[in-house]
Amino acid sequence: MTVLRIFTIALITLCTAVAWGILGTTLQVRTQESGSDMGNEVAAVWGASQKQLHPSAFYHAPTGNNRKVTLQPDSSKITVNLSSEPKKRGLLWHRTYSVQFNAEYQFTNPTPIPQTIYVQYQLPSEEASYTNFVFTLGDESLRRAVPKAGVITEALTVPAKGTAPLKVSYESRGMETWRYAFPDASRVQGFELVMQTDFAEINFPNGTGSPTSRDEIKHVYTWSYPDVLSAPAIGMDMPKVLNAGPVASRIAFFAPVSLVFFFTVLVLMGVVLGINLHPMNYFFLAAGCFAFQLLFAYLVDLVPLHLSFVISAVVSLLLVGGYIMAVGGKKMLMVAVPAQFAYMVLFSYSFFFDGMTGITITIGAIFTLALLMKFTAKVNWAEQLAEKKRSASNPPVMPPPAPPSGGRPATA
Repeated sequence: MTVLRIFTIALITLCTAVAWGILGTTLQVRTQESGSDMGNEVAAVWGASQKQLHPSAFYHAPTGNNRKVTLQPDSSKITVNLSSEPKKRGLLWHRTYSVQFNAEYQFTNPTPIPQTIYVQYQLPSEEASYTNFVFTLGDESLRRAVPKAGVITEALTVPAKGTAPLKVSYESRGMETWRYAFPDASRVQGFELVMQTDFAEINFPNGTGSPTSRDEIKHVYTWSYPDVLSAPAIGMDMPKVLNAGPVASRIAFFAPVSLVFFFTVLVLMGVVLGINLHPMNYFFLAAGCFAFQLLFAYLVDLVPLHLSFVISAVVSLLLVGGYIMAVGGKKMLMVAVPAQFAYMVLFSYSFFFDGMTGITITIGAIFTLALLMKFTAKVNWAEQLAEKKRSASNPPVMPPPAPPSGGRPATA
């Protein structure tokens, strides 16, 4: 192994890295275009993220602000059932969900005389659809209640110190996040919201409060506010879904690091075993490794993510393993296949798990260093990297003399 050959192998690695960079960029562009177009399409069908606002009421009074006195519910009993139903479009999964909402509120007339109380209830989204919608104020179910600008306003005459119950229920669909929010700096009394999910991965959005109690086995979470000023909002993010596009692009961008590890092992173990592969051999090995990410990038459109990964990895292992067996023999095969599986396959698979890539690379690098230090400890590098000169006792073989023009070669 000469310095020139090492330089040539490094150049092959660099060119392959450029190809992986182009592939990764292409995947990013495809993912962004698909995410933008398909995201709008899914939102049009399922609706955007929903935020249900706490209802309020008012009655007219000469002493009130703008001749109105605002009322908040004295008690609120709410149940929410969230079901995660992710939908795939292109290279991305969209975190869609369905929600079943049931709420019972109670407003109180605080005055000693009857009042006409106007209850305002804002729906989570004007674009969303609501099935099995029920809006009951007092004893009358107002099935013809129609929202204006997303707000339903209904009136009810309430006797002195009397109460006005409000019941609301509906089924709807949305994306990404569901929230329940309160007016700024409002005082919330007698409030309880019980949420049940069909998923275990729990993440509360920024700006929302943690539940006051939880049952993680049954996936039931309860927010209880007996008497709270500036109560924090309530929310739930849908579970993360592994998206093929971002995973495939990250694997492509990371692949040059894997190839450097792989070629380093082949070069050094080739020196130890006395098997000196030509740079052209490394060119075909790089192409066999590149086939892994290339095939994976286009299989994910047609085949489930994990199956695409397995198929692509097996194809690449067969290409590289078969070629190594042909040019380097069984000893080199026993080195190349485990090395490719560790650096090209396992390192790439670490991108399927958030936060695992860095530690995987670190452990792999340390383990590789330990093995190479052990196997190359007695190698004479000065001899291995020196240009081999032909000795005088072993002159090069001379070609036979050319025959005379127009005649046959002379015979002895």
